[in-house]
Parts: sequence; C-alpha cells; structure tokens
Amino acid sequence: MISEPSRHCTVELQALPSRIGQVRRIISAQLRYWHLDPLIDQAALGVTELLTNVHRHAQPDKSCTVDIELLLDRLTVSVHDHDPRVPTVNEADSFATSGRGLALIAAVSESWGVRPSGAAGKVVWFTLPATCGTSTLPPLAVYGSTTDGPFGSVPISPEVVAAAPARSAVVG
Repeated sequence: MISEPSRHCTVELQALPSRIGQVRRIISAQLRYWHLDPLIDQAALGVTELLTNVHRHAQPDKSCTVDIELLLDRLTVSVHDHDPRVPTVNEADSFATSGRGLALIAAVSESWGVRPSGAAGKVVWFTLPATCGTSTLPPLAVYGSTTDGPFGSVPISPEVVAAAPARSAVVG
C-alpha cells in the first residue's frame, strides 16, 4: 500500500539564460509547497546545470521539458531535450570556467543518469532522498472516495483545497 501519492510538476521552456532563473524559482516554490525545503538548493543547482547543458550543447533546438516528481521518499528531477547525443562527465582543468556540470550533479545527488527518449532526444535525470519532509505532507483529497468532488454539493474546506497537487507549465 502506498502511504503518500506521487507528486509531479512539469515545465516546458526554451533553455535560454533568462528562462533558467525562472525555472529555478518554479522548482524552489514547488519544493516549498511540498514541504521539501531542505532539497531546494540541491535541486536548483542540478536543474541549473542540466538546463545550461541544453543551452550550450543541444541541437537542433533549445526546447526542453523539466520534470520533478516526488514518489514516496525519492525526488527525481529530469530534463528532456531533442538532442540524442549523450553527455559525458569531463575532468575540467583547474582553471576552466565550465565543464563541471555533470560532476556537480554526481556530487550533490544520490544517483543520476541518461536515457534515450523516443526517436531523437534524451532525458538526463538525478535523484535526491526526500525522507526529510515527506511525512509532513498534507494528504491529498481523493475525489470519489471521501468527497463529492470539486463540483459537489458538499463544501470543501480551504485545507483540502490547499492540499491538492499543484501543476505548473511554462511554455515559451
């Protein structure tokens, strides 16, 4: 039996420098909403590195999708782009100003990897342990089992509305 349902957030964007900061703020706000404040810095750093890789290296375009998913005690952050080339971890020169992104992700995450996606493209992902806050998450309303749903005649309390999963999407 699953004690906590999964929680999921998806953001679609062009991996441009101006958009990367916006996605960091969206991810941070979503993790605060899920009561996972201790994971914000690691998740924001990881997503920044992955989006920077898309911006610098992805071809034929810079469009991508960022997904964060909380399932039980594991937060997974993934970035899907349309470039099938697999990134590699580089050993950057000590004076280099770039080239350490995947090494940083490996250092701050529990695990990470790359998998192909469709005919063209890939997903680069990393996981973080989320045991620090999942027990304090409010339960989600399950419509049809304990309520009449959002349009029923039974009033829904503000606490139940606040506990509903947030879904975000940014296109552009």
